[in-house]
Parts: sequence; C-alpha cells; structure tokens
Amino acid sequence: MATKRNYKKEYKEYHCKKEQKKNRASRNTARRRAVAAGKVKKGSCKDVHHKDGNPRNNKKSNLAVVSRKKNRGTLRTKKNKK
Repeated sequence: MATKRNYKKEYKEYHCKKEQKKNRASRNTARRRAVAAGKVKKGSCKDVHHKDGNPRNNKKSNLAVVSRKKNRGTLRTKKNKK
C-alpha cells in the first residue's frame, strides 16, 4: 500500500528554499524565451532542456527543445548531468 504524500512537509523542506526558487525562476525564464523566439508553443508537449543540467545557465547554446518524455526521463545525478 502506498503512503500519502505530505505536500506541506515537501514544500517546507525543498520547494520553499531560496536556491530552489531561483532555479524554478530560471527554468521559467528559459521557457518564456523559447516561446518568444518561436522555438516552442504554449501547450505543446515539449520541454526546454538544459544540456548541462544547470537550470541557471540560460545560454542559447545550453538550451534545447525536447519531448517531455526525453527530458523528464533522464536520470539526474552528480555523475550524469545530461
């Protein structure tokens, strides 16, 4: 039997941290820039992928538009940043 997620605890311990807020803001900025440049459309099933795994690096050479499955399926560890 699966346990229920404690969203309040999860937010308190992870999502409300300053570093995570900055990372989220940077990912949103990358998405907005890709939409404005016409690389991806709102509502499409595409994600803006940071090639080096650093969400704060929004250089054009570091961003790529990929499918959600490919972007969210990659395991992100310290050894494998891609």
